[in-house]
Amino acid sequence: MTKPALHLSTDEDGILTMAIDVPGQSMNVITPQLVADLAAALTRLKTEDGLKGAILTSAKSNGFMAGADLKNMTSLFDPGPDDSETDGRSKMARLFDAVYEINSLLRQLETCGKPIAAAVNGLALGGGLEFVLACHHRIVADNPSIKLGLPEVMVGIMPGAGGTQRLPRLMGVQPALLYLLQGKTMSPQEALGFGVVQELAPAEELLSRAKAWVKANPEGGVQPWDTKSFKFPGGVGAFNPGFVQTFMGASAMTMKATNRNLNGPPAILSAVYEGSQLPMDTALRVESKYFATLVADPQAYNMVRSLFISKQAAEKGARRPEGIPKAPIKKLAMLGAGLMGAGIAMVAAQAGIEVVLLDTTQEAAEKGKAYTADRLAKRKTDPAKAEAILARIHPTINYDDLKGADLVIEAVFESREIKANVTKAAETVLGPDVIFGSNTSTLPITGLAQAWTKPENFIGIHFFSPVDKMPLVEIIRGEKTGPAAIAKAMDFVAAIRKTPILVNDSRGFYTSRCFATYITEGLLLLAEGTGPALIENAGKHMGMPVGPLAVNDEVGLDLSLKVQNQTRADLGDAYVETPADKIIEKMNDLDRKGRKNGKGFYTYDTPKHLWSDLTSITGDLAATQPHPDAVKERLIYRQLVECARCFEEGVVETPQDADLGAIFGWGFMPHTGGPMSHMDTLGIANIVAILDRLTAEHGPRFTPPKLLRDMAKNHQKFYTP
Repeated sequence: MTKPALHLSTDEDGILTMAIDVPGQSMNVITPQLVADLAAALTRLKTEDGLKGAILTSAKSNGFMAGADLKNMTSLFDPGPDDSETDGRSKMARLFDAVYEINSLLRQLETCGKPIAAAVNGLALGGGLEFVLACHHRIVADNPSIKLGLPEVMVGIMPGAGGTQRLPRLMGVQPALLYLLQGKTMSPQEALGFGVVQELAPAEELLSRAKAWVKANPEGGVQPWDTKSFKFPGGVGAFNPGFVQTFMGASAMTMKATNRNLNGPPAILSAVYEGSQLPMDTALRVESKYFATLVADPQAYNMVRSLFISKQAAEKGARRPEGIPKAPIKKLAMLGAGLMGAGIAMVAAQAGIEVVLLDTTQEAAEKGKAYTADRLAKRKTDPAKAEAILARIHPTINYDDLKGADLVIEAVFESREIKANVTKAAETVLGPDVIFGSNTSTLPITGLAQAWTKPENFIGIHFFSPVDKMPLVEIIRGEKTGPAAIAKAMDFVAAIRKTPILVNDSRGFYTSRCFATYITEGLLLLAEGTGPALIENAGKHMGMPVGPLAVNDEVGLDLSLKVQNQTRADLGDAYVETPADKIIEKMNDLDRKGRKNGKGFYTYDTPKHLWSDLTSITGDLAATQPHPDAVKERLIYRQLVECARCFEEGVVETPQDADLGAIFGWGFMPHTGGPMSHMDTLGIANIVAILDRLTAEHGPRFTPPKLLRDMAKNHQKFYTP
């Protein structure tokens, strides 16, 4: 027998309590069972004379509702072919009906004629908040940690259960757009101030307060927007100056922020603009129209899959070896207190892990600890909490202090010799049975593991800078790395609440190797005489966080030179020099190291701007500049072909890891869902044709691997249905 998702109970006053408790889910989400149960409950509420009103709440203690069950939305993203034999309706007609179902249900809830109060005992996001907004009276537990919001735009979709219509009618169009377009959350106190909720109450009083309101308001089953006297906060309409100015500004700022790459924000703007000037019943259909249009585009599914489904699966241990018991990390030995080591120490200490932060001098070790103190101060962390975090970090120069550590992470200079020295010194104290992780960004793990007696306990744990902000950790399996080391690394990443991907050993691994192609292609364009502003703007407009020159400055041109020299030394005669190498060498000769010393491809005066004398390094600009689309194409496809090569070589084994690593590791165009999703969407045969053309025009770095040719021939995709 199917377990209900909505538990119903009636008290002596005739008040129906509807408690959401979706079976098999740790957090309530919208499922077909919940929709069916709510529809049945509303029928009972409307037809049963003894029922005076209702309360909508959650039976789960960890929150109200997290929204739609995105993992089970595949039927929406693929509703079948046009003119289905089952009912003769078009694909879009079936899609509209499917997405309108919940909108219709919540409209029935707010027009049932009886007062309904929401008693919100925790987090209410997305569809969870939309359920709340459809109730006539909203009471939230007075807990500042509770989050309320509509974050759908963050994963490529939009609110589809009335959020774009009810939120503006409660708080006004301008403030509502800030939350709808940015996916921001609000605290209960903020929601009260905006009029989104009417009451805050202690958690233990939520139900009694909700019942009191229902009893006191027998005629309260009418929403403000269903009365003749309703007026939008701030006003609406094409002749309202504030309304017109809001959309003029919002449209321009949205296009600037998204570079027209995201479908969600324009759909939200359109739904709010049109819907706010229409009766609610029509407005909800307008919202569903835009929601269906979004879902019909591959962008929505690609983003939901990568940014939500794959990310959650990775964080829950999808790639963790089975059969190995979890063992909490209690003490971390952090070798190196530079920028990376200090950042790793900080996130570990925040997770409750004791950290021994070792460097060559006590001053350097103390400076590493001070990094955490500075960051916590800037964030205005509670002093008691900050003190507890700092107390877990123990700066030292003495290897004996590492005793008792159950995990070692090394983050010293990118020098094979230096890394080997600290690895051996740590093993002398700890023994080879402790798992050793190297934070190298480019040096092959298999070679570094030779300095550890048990290479099966040696693994790459590659963080990104700044560690406390970047969400990804790339776990690198060397040739002899064992499952215990992988499990330990995964457990550590879970403890510090970051997203792991698992890749195999290779020079540059996956993220650094593919990310480098974006930078290098930008440098090659520069060497050809392409205007630096054109290169940078093309990079940003195609959806990368910054242009290739700016990101090179952030990484550090001195680090680029070190990696370049180490690679040249390792490969010997096999190393192929390019004009990009010369640019990096010349910039370092001029002591232009990037942001770290205030001068690189950019000059970091106020405001930051491209170095005006850059042509002294690269030569004069070409008389004829390439079209921006041609620049974008080179920057995109150079990354795509390298990602495909990594997949062919087994450096990255799953499209999920490839897409997560690209988006969260180097910021690859999130609107595409990642490089593998993007290639699937564009079509592998089309990708091969474009790469063949680029190879003929620009050289063998664009040559498609055999994998892509075989996939094109066999009509395959990276993601199988």
